[in-house]
Parts: sequence; structure tokens; C-alpha cells
Amino acid sequence: MRVLIVEDEKPAARRLERLILAMRPETEILEVTDTIEDAVAFFERHAANPPDLVFMDIHLADGLSFEIFNRTEVLVPVVFVTAYDHYALRAFKVNSIDYLLKPVEEAELAAAIAKFEGRTVAPLPGELRQVLKTLSQATVDFRKRFLVKTAGRIAFVQIEEIGYFFSDSGNTFLVTNGSDRFLLDSPLDEIEPDLDPAKFFRINRAMIVGLHAIRKIDPHFNNRFALELAPAYEGEVLVSRQRGPAFRQWLDS
Repeated sequence: MRVLIVEDEKPAARRLERLILAMRPETEILEVTDTIEDAVAFFERHAANPPDLVFMDIHLADGLSFEIFNRTEVLVPVVFVTAYDHYALRAFKVNSIDYLLKPVEEAELAAAIAKFEGRTVAPLPGELRQVLKTLSQATVDFRKRFLVKTAGRIAFVQIEEIGYFFSDSGNTFLVTNGSDRFLLDSPLDEIEPDLDPAKFFRINRAMIVGLHAIRKIDPHFNNRFALELAPAYEGEVLVSRQRGPAFRQWLDS
């Protein structure tokens, strides 16, 4: 079995590779890619001899992995792996495409591999298109408010009142349009999937910004962008190199 892993979290990729090899020692891990760009390049490079199976994270460094299917043909079975269940779980349980939640459990992984090995034919392109169509039509309930503590009391902050989120020294903060700052219990990785992606964007590992909070965008070296936010942020606000192309697309969508 020849396998491609598309995963931007190195510990998760290493663990998945270790589990696969423990279950199927004869497996050949062809490559581990961590971006949409690299995955598209891989599929185009191996068009004549594609992998047998792909394990693909949904959240990658430069956007959602569904973009890969818009940019190149993927004619092999795909097992989606993600930390979130917001992406139409049931849609991926059809057409012999599986969907595993992180942290991946050995029994679930074994079932996915057995499902792949039990296939009699490879998935048709139309099957993947139907899954993506189902996904795009799925309704997701995004967060409408956050509970915060202020002056010893519990209060609500409506999503429309939030300018951005950032992490610092292991803490996560919410900053309102009026410059109020509140400490949150959840890390950015847990907050991000609860936010409407049309309104908020993860510009780097330490910050999620609201579209309405961006006041100025300046090109920065190495395909990055420098942002000016309102309310102002104390430090430099940079869109990471990996997220630069997806950020540009988000602004233009």
C-alpha cells in the first residue's frame, strides 16, 4: 500500500505514520506534505503513478484542503483527518470515503484501512465532487457569543463586538471593537472552527482577526502582509507566509 499524508501538524503526522506502519508494515509512505500548494504539486508530479490511499487533514497551513480538489484531479480514496466535527461528518461516511477525528484512535484507523482494502473499485471523480457539494450545502452553526468574566461577574460578548483574538504566553485573549480585553479558557485551535470563516481569518498561529477590524494592509517581504488593526494591537501584526495566498483569496471572496 502506497500512502500520501497531507498534514501540517508534525506530531500528528508522525503519530499517524507510526500507527499506519504498525498496522501495515509493508506500507510505503511516499511523502508527508503540509500545504495545499505542496499537495497539488505532488498529485501533478505523480499523475501517472498516484498513491493508493491519501490521509488528508482539513485545516492546513495555507487554507482548507478542499481547495486541492478544485485545483487538481484526485482519483484515489481519501481519508479525511481533522480535529473538528464541523465539516458534515455524515457526508464523508458515504462513497467509501472515511472521516477520522483527532486524536486518531487505533480502532478507527484500522476500520478505515480495512474499508479501503475492501473496496472493489477506486472512487470516481464524481463521488468526490458529490461529497464536496454536500459539504458546501451543509449548514454550520457558528458561535454567536462568548462568555467572559469581568469584575467578578459573567458577561456576554456578541460575535459582532469582537475585533480579534490572540494568544500570548500560553493565554488566549478576546479583544472587542471598543478595546476591551478578556481572557478566554480555550486556545485558538479550539476557537477557530467555531468562527464564521467569511468574517474571521487565522493570519498566523497566534492571531485570528475579524474582517471589520482590518484598517490597513501593507505588503511585507517573503509573500507576507503587515496589518493595521482597529482597535490597535500592541505588537506587529503579520500574516504568515504560508497563509498569505489564502488570506489574499479571503479578502477577495
